[in-house]
Amino acid sequence: MSRPKEEEPSLLHGKRLVITGVLTDASIAWHTARIAQEHGAEIVLTGFGRAIRLTERSAKRLPDPPPVVELDINDPEHMANLVADLEERWGAVDGALHAIAYAPEDALGGNFLDTPAESAATAFLTSAFSYKTLATGLLPLMRAAGGGSLVALDFDNSTAWPAYDWMGVSKSALQSVTRYLARYLGDDGIRVNAVAAGPLATVAAKSIPGIEEFVDAWHQRAPLPWDIHDPDPVARMVCVLLSDWMPATTGEIIHVDGGFHAISLDRRTSDEDA
Repeated sequence: MSRPKEEEPSLLHGKRLVITGVLTDASIAWHTARIAQEHGAEIVLTGFGRAIRLTERSAKRLPDPPPVVELDINDPEHMANLVADLEERWGAVDGALHAIAYAPEDALGGNFLDTPAESAATAFLTSAFSYKTLATGLLPLMRAAGGGSLVALDFDNSTAWPAYDWMGVSKSALQSVTRYLARYLGDDGIRVNAVAAGPLATVAAKSIPGIEEFVDAWHQRAPLPWDIHDPDPVARMVCVLLSDWMPATTGEIIHVDGGFHAISLDRRTSDEDA
């Protein structure tokens, strides 16, 4: 008689994960948290300022409502409090999602040439340098876990987008920070990657002037259909990277964008010309 197959553990069984950036249940971070829980992870969410109320409401919509800890990533005291909470709660952390970005209004919307240095610095500090802040803050807890995985949400800025301006520069910096973190954290068994998503109808996206131009470009160029209302494909990739299924992948910028990044021209126009 053949023995019955043992049920394989879920993708993220037993993982202790920190998920930043949850505002509403339309966000990539919220869907990442949902999928992570469905695959066996324990999670803690972070929120900030008045928006933390949105995070707390969204947390209640998850399969197992998780705790929410306040985190202004630019406030060292907040980072220390988060680490203290996680140390008491779990004693170790297996991974985290960095879904943090912000640029002042005068750093977006076609103001590139007139943006003051202070606003550009704010965009960089919050959107790129903060990945290093999160990584080094969690480092002792990830060492205690024997390593793990860090993932950042990115929007590929290998070309200059209309109106994206200094946020685009900050996203380019985020990719570089990803590579340097991968270099310096590899000896600790920590993988560091970023997921470059296509445009999605999130709260963050709605704050970007001219986002409609991004969406139109995707419809013209991406070889696979792209649904701006479906963060699920991006969230799935994040969860795969947070799992043990990618043990030798680090320093990567993985695109989940319907293939947009791989196509040089608008497909419809070029196909008609052919």
